[in-house]
Amino acid sequence: MLESIKSLARQYAADIVQTRRHLHAHPELSFREHNTAQFVADQLKAIGITPQEGVADTGLVALIDGTKSNGSNMSSRVVGLRADMDALPIHEANDVSYKSTVDGVMHACGHDAHTASLLGVARILHVLRDQFDGTVKLVFQPGEEKAPGGASLMIKEGVLENPTPMSMIGQHVAPNIPVGKIGFREGMYMASTDEIYITVRGKGGHAAMPDNLVDPVLIASHIIVALQQIISRNRPPASPSVLSFGRFIADGVTNVIPNEVKIEGTFRCMNEEWRAEGKRRMVKLAEGIAEAMGGSCEFTIVNGYPYLKNNPELTRRVRSQAVAYMGADNVVDLDLWMAGEDFAFYSQVVDSCFYRLGTRNEARGIISGVHTPTFDIDESSLEIGAGLMSWLAVQELTAL
Repeated sequence: MLESIKSLARQYAADIVQTRRHLHAHPELSFREHNTAQFVADQLKAIGITPQEGVADTGLVALIDGTKSNGSNMSSRVVGLRADMDALPIHEANDVSYKSTVDGVMHACGHDAHTASLLGVARILHVLRDQFDGTVKLVFQPGEEKAPGGASLMIKEGVLENPTPMSMIGQHVAPNIPVGKIGFREGMYMASTDEIYITVRGKGGHAAMPDNLVDPVLIASHIIVALQQIISRNRPPASPSVLSFGRFIADGVTNVIPNEVKIEGTFRCMNEEWRAEGKRRMVKLAEGIAEAMGGSCEFTIVNGYPYLKNNPELTRRVRSQAVAYMGADNVVDLDLWMAGEDFAFYSQVVDSCFYRLGTRNEARGIISGVHTPTFDIDESSLEIGAGLMSWLAVQELTAL
């Protein structure tokens, strides 16, 4: 089976690259992936697979049923594979033939590669369906880049039902890992992501007469500094956590204090209990400081994705099969990453494994990080991405 999958991955490699280039040239933003969804549906139908369309509006689900020994006790086993389809509001700076044709929209996070790889999996496993038992559930997901996350919406619409996967596997491009290598991490891997919006109100006026004012700039400054105390003094030491503020708007001038200040930031952690407690403490502290200094504070939290946890037993199994496919020297360990990923929603419901596909090629200058205008991948990674995921799915169906 391993050699059959590798052979088919090589055979379809050029087509997978062309699929990725088409998607890259025609990106669509989160929850607007209508043309992308139609393209994916057409590709699946051409293979001979009829997808369920319109899940969470622009999502698709397709099943590949193995027929090796119909009626066996293995036929009820199901493994889910996920690819996201949305792009980012970034103006592409690459000078390539497949450059984005949509001004200000770019596949700068590799979702075009994820979707092309999963379509490659569909082709490979459809050909080999008489050589395995069980069902492979292909999930083409919208809206990974935007809250509430397409994963949460697809789960609400039943993507983990009828049939229910015993495990979910996802892969993501990694521009920090050389092409030809794969990265894994057991347990906690990626952070929860909550957005923070604070409005501090006071009484503005002439900067030369501070005794007549309630200075919201000063209040807001105290709040920002004090909130870091929650991370340093209330967070459990073994629980990674980050609180950062990227926007502070005090729209006065040199001699005018404004009436209000707006602050925006992000709170990230890897413990759901601490996540809830940390947010509660932040609101209480900020409101208390503002009141004590004579002002008021409106503290809004937009709940984002939970933290992503890789089931240890599943991840060990998948990693061992990746070694069989790639060789031990090409399978590496991953560090904790405080970025967020809505695959985390699956990981909170079903045993899951989210791994990284190396796409870096320094010799060719392919070194830019995700979410940048110059992001690109070494496209030889696509053959690996499709082949490896096919192999992992089939092996997981036979796991005890």
